Amino acid sequence: DFGRSSELAFVVEPSDDIAVQEQPLILYCQVEGIQPITITWRKNGVMIVDSENAFMLANGSLYVSRFQRVRGDGSSDEGEYDCMAQNHYGLVVSRKAKIQAATMSDFHIHPQNAVVEEGGVARFQCQIHGLPEPVILWHKNSMPVNTDNERYTLLPKGVLQITGLRAEDSGIFHCVATNIANVKFSREARLTVSGSHSTVYKDPMILVGPENLTLTVHQTAVLECIATGNPRPIVSWSRLDGRPIGVEGIQVLGTGNLMISDLTVQHSGIYVCAANKPGTRVRRTAQGSLVVQAPAEFVQHPQSISRPVGTTAIFTCVAQGEPPPQITWLRNGQILETSDHIKLKNNNSTLSIYGINQTDEAIYQCLAENSAGSTQASARLTVLWADGLPSPPQAVRAETVSATTIQVSWEKPLQNTKEIIGYVLHIRKAADPVEMEYQEAVSKSTFQQLVTDLEPSTSYSFYIKAYTSRGASKASEVTVVSTLGEVPAMPSLFIKVINSTAVQATWEPSIKLGQHEGFKLYYRKVHLAQYTGPVLLASNVTAYNITHLDASVVYEVKLLAYNQHGDGDSTVRFVSLRETVERTVLNPPCDCIKDEQNNKTSTTGIIIGIHIGVTCIIFCILFLMFGYRGRLLMCKNVQEQLSTPQIPRSQRSAAGLVLNGAARRDRDDRDLNGKQLDMNELERLFPASPSQEQQDKGMTSAHSPPAPHDDTQISTLPLDEFSIIEEQPDPLPKAPRGGSPPAPAPDHGPANEG
Repeated sequence: DFGRSSELAFVVEPSDDIAVQEQPLILYCQVEGIQPITITWRKNGVMIVDSENAFMLANGSLYVSRFQRVRGDGSSDEGEYDCMAQNHYGLVVSRKAKIQAATMSDFHIHPQNAVVEEGGVARFQCQIHGLPEPVILWHKNSMPVNTDNERYTLLPKGVLQITGLRAEDSGIFHCVATNIANVKFSREARLTVSGSHSTVYKDPMILVGPENLTLTVHQTAVLECIATGNPRPIVSWSRLDGRPIGVEGIQVLGTGNLMISDLTVQHSGIYVCAANKPGTRVRRTAQGSLVVQAPAEFVQHPQSISRPVGTTAIFTCVAQGEPPPQITWLRNGQILETSDHIKLKNNNSTLSIYGINQTDEAIYQCLAENSAGSTQASARLTVLWADGLPSPPQAVRAETVSATTIQVSWEKPLQNTKEIIGYVLHIRKAADPVEMEYQEAVSKSTFQQLVTDLEPSTSYSFYIKAYTSRGASKASEVTVVSTLGEVPAMPSLFIKVINSTAVQATWEPSIKLGQHEGFKLYYRKVHLAQYTGPVLLASNVTAYNITHLDASVVYEVKLLAYNQHGDGDSTVRFVSLRETVERTVLNPPCDCIKDEQNNKTSTTGIIIGIHIGVTCIIFCILFLMFGYRGRLLMCKNVQEQLSTPQIPRSQRSAAGLVLNGAARRDRDDRDLNGKQLDMNELERLFPASPSQEQQDKGMTSAHSPPAPHDDTQISTLPLDEFSIIEEQPDPLPKAPRGGSPPAPAPDHGPANEG
């Protein structure tokens, strides 16, 4: 490590300047470091030779005796100057200083005559270019304008504003521009104040709004805004992005001009001037942008380092500015050229030197430059080399073991092997940059290393270094070898039965397969040894139908992926079609051809069927309605027959229940003993109406035996038909015949309901 005083570095660098014609100019340059140090100067990259006009002083500064913008031979003293300092350890270059001649052009904007009514606003402007920026002052009637008058506002860019005009403001105005190069006067302009102050209402109006400005930090920005109207409008300022303007360094000039002192990058933005009518929301606006640039400056400087031979040196240089600066690296004052072992990363912020050797020892400079300025910083790389280090390892060989493994072997160095503490194997894909290299440490007694987890079909480079406690040997020769290719992995396979003689094999494409050219499909009957196939399928195919199979046997299906390195492992599935055949026998398939032929008439048949169904439903509903009505009439006739003798309601119901119960018992007896119910007795008790007789003609005759399981005769008068008669008012209860209540009928549940 070296102290700061030992580093070759600049204490004072030349700075930008504006020189006066025929006047002397001095550019300063002061360097520190280990002597001897040699200083030289360049202009626009060309070495300056001492002459009568320009020569170097003893302290290293450059003296120009008579600055000339244009000399007789056509040359000029204007340009970019830098100084170079060199000692035993290297060379550094200063920042570039831009030297310009002081000038002043003619006025390109002169003040104009104006006639303004009393109480109004007058504005005069003159513009002129010059280096340095001219200072502009105003004269009225050949006398300097009184700047103490609050109604008079002088802006830096050559603008004069007069508000609240009065008759005494009338006069002749002109401006005077001054810098170190010259003094110039503009043309004159007359201001006439006419009439008296008007009381007529006028909408607010902005006469002049802010201009777009581009300035550098620490300068002053003036954003002009002058408005008229009656009543006099109120001028306010805001930022278009909604951020507050702030108060520090902010000042209002005159009636509405905004001045921002000591600019920073944060002041950049779009500023909006608004002229508001007092007490209302009526307003007019104008806007202008302010861009604040910042010269490049370092956030992190590169640091001088010392590294052993064969290691990696890294320099970091981080700069900021507005606009963002460009970073350039120099090596001993020359543009650094990148190579396999010299890399620039992170927008040139990081310089990496891999496998350094003694030729890499130098001073490295970082130059940061943008439109607002430039700066530089330097650092030295010292390469450490110790005597007695081992020579490079010998006979490095690499042999391919598999698709992911390579065996590397070597022999010990020829010289200085006693202090070796181990070896380091450097590994890198041949196509990768040097910075992608990685290392594996090996013990000093081992002369081979199995490198695993490599990529198939990939070339790798290897070299070895021997290490001691004092440093590393030089690198061995580089050997390059490729891994073997890898066969694809097993694909996933699914079998779907299509019908009794066909199946479909499907599989999913996957990156896990690796590189593959296609698939091979085999199938066979399980009791046979020979496969059918292979069926070669492209890599983008994911399904295949196997047809003309025998449904009575089980099949084995095998699928594998292959590439130029061979066949991968196969996936095997078994499938049986017997269940499909059995389902087909139980549920024969439709005659698709016949259905297709009849397809044209199927729609008509469906429509006809729907009409027939609806018609049947309507007839059924009508039949039930009329049948119900007929039974109701029959029940009324029965009631008339039973009205004499009058039986109490309770006994009537009981009798009905007894009769119905007897009928059920008789029916049960008939079913059990084969006896027939005597229909004459029922007809005698319940004579049917003519309509009912007509209906009965369609049924079983009274004297003919009923069909087995035919309940029509029994259900002629179910119990609920008697409940219809009960809608009539009940007569007073009377004692039943026989003097004892009839036995209750057994409850047969839903069989006698409805």
